[in-house]
Amino acid sequence: MSIDPAAPKPLAANEGIKTASNLLRGNLKAEIADATTATVSADSEQLTKFHGLYQQDDRDQRIALKRAGKDKAYSFMLRVRLPGGKATPRQWIVLDDLADKVASPSLRITTRQTFQFHGVLKGNLKTLIKGMHTVLLDSIAACGDVNRNVMGPVNPEQSPVIEQVYQDSKNWSDYSLPKTRAYHEIWLDEELVAGGEPEVETMYGATYLPRKFKTAFAVPPSNDVDIFSQDLGFIAIIENGALAGYNVTVGGGLGTSHGNAETFPRLADVLGFITRDQVNRVAEAVLTTQRDHGDRTNRKHARLKYTIQDKGVAWFKAEVESRSGVRFGEARAFQFTTIEDKHGWHKNADGTWFYGLHILSGRIKDIPGWPMKTALREIAAIHTGDFRLTPSQNVTISGVTEAQKPVIDAILARHGLDKENNRSRLRLNALSCVALPTCGLALAESERALPDIISKFETVLEAGLKDDAISLRVTGCPNGCARPYLAEIGFVGKAPGKYALYLGASYNGTRLNRLFSPSITIDDAVTKLAPIIKRYALERSAGEGFGDWCDRVILPRDATAHNIGTQTAA
Repeated sequence: MSIDPAAPKPLAANEGIKTASNLLRGNLKAEIADATTATVSADSEQLTKFHGLYQQDDRDQRIALKRAGKDKAYSFMLRVRLPGGKATPRQWIVLDDLADKVASPSLRITTRQTFQFHGVLKGNLKTLIKGMHTVLLDSIAACGDVNRNVMGPVNPEQSPVIEQVYQDSKNWSDYSLPKTRAYHEIWLDEELVAGGEPEVETMYGATYLPRKFKTAFAVPPSNDVDIFSQDLGFIAIIENGALAGYNVTVGGGLGTSHGNAETFPRLADVLGFITRDQVNRVAEAVLTTQRDHGDRTNRKHARLKYTIQDKGVAWFKAEVESRSGVRFGEARAFQFTTIEDKHGWHKNADGTWFYGLHILSGRIKDIPGWPMKTALREIAAIHTGDFRLTPSQNVTISGVTEAQKPVIDAILARHGLDKENNRSRLRLNALSCVALPTCGLALAESERALPDIISKFETVLEAGLKDDAISLRVTGCPNGCARPYLAEIGFVGKAPGKYALYLGASYNGTRLNRLFSPSITIDDAVTKLAPIIKRYALERSAGEGFGDWCDRVILPRDATAHNIGTQTAA
């Protein structure tokens, strides 16, 4: 039987699940209440993502449990919705308590500027979510085919402009939330009101987006949010000390699949300039254009980057202008110089202080000689400002008064954490995803391997490069959660102990790296890179970063096809 090539392709299975879910309700309420099993069904597992949850199991225990004839050690990961990474001290204390009571005792800061809980048993999910609700936190749309946690600038107290950008990022986060009350009914026991107005997802529709959608706001010269990796980005344009508006970027995304040339990381395009009052209109138009034109048949081809790659930037820009009623102005000049967080003490424009604390892989826990979790809880108990999570998995203690500054200093010193920032800049810049043992997609270690990886490279860097800023990132699979394709040195898991090695991204996040070795162990990578790093130290031009030097000297001259985003950058 011949197949008509013009016939419409069948929709991806997730589309049917969303359509039948009654706006993300499905059978979740009954399945969460079912104490006879530690899991939910396959269909419900897809719906839990819209509620900020992933069903996982402890892969370290799989073999032993199978041999014993037992089921997997199932649990859930929950991601908090936290636009711009802002948390109050009260929220911090409640999340810390909840981690101890109903999850693994650690908290984890993600590369999307929010918290994750791991090891949450199904029977504890409602306790966790209700506990978060007491301090006005939730996990709505933290995962799933929706606009996820919106990233924004940390420490808005630094200037009125940064505060405005933060407010714009939060406004878009609030505006783009799903309208369904499913979350409140399932997790907070809100009663469905009969006879009211029909529930309508005015922006998303009944089937939401074809795939996940990520937004960030950046304030040059810092590109800490990796703006060109986002589906939608807003680059603040500051003129004469005031926020003039934003350059809008679209079509970034880093996820790919090993051996599948149809998938690739891509940097975003700059569409043009808009004013502050046009942000939500333009953002909604970008989102709905992807809603209506994104690929719903192949989830590996469903991100906005493929829609733009297939249809072209000119078509996409015209569609967004038509839907929003906004005509883009000429993109304005900007320059990114760094991705690194500010560590240690810094004074804000309003006279308060903030302290940037490095946290490797964002893992907040107590270990002998390093009681990070205890120290931050003690600070939360006396702090009158905020905590700000950063896109680099660190935390800043924000809005510290002159009176509180020595008190916080003393707490950090008493627990030995005042030395945490006195590390190599390689370590201060490093990122990793969680990977094993909980992520079901991980092919290799990431977070657990990072300390050893850094130590090995620090030995090589001792020859005059210890204080150089070099970005190194590790992920357990090619989905790119720690943005490895924007690292000067990027490791992407392929198999246990084996990684694809990428080199040559620009340090400021405006150029992708390229494949250097398709499969290599960490030890072999250190051996292979050691002479390259030494050559860099001797041969580099003044101010030339390691990634730029590798791109110029080491890598073959076949320019990456999907380095789009820097075309209009200054």
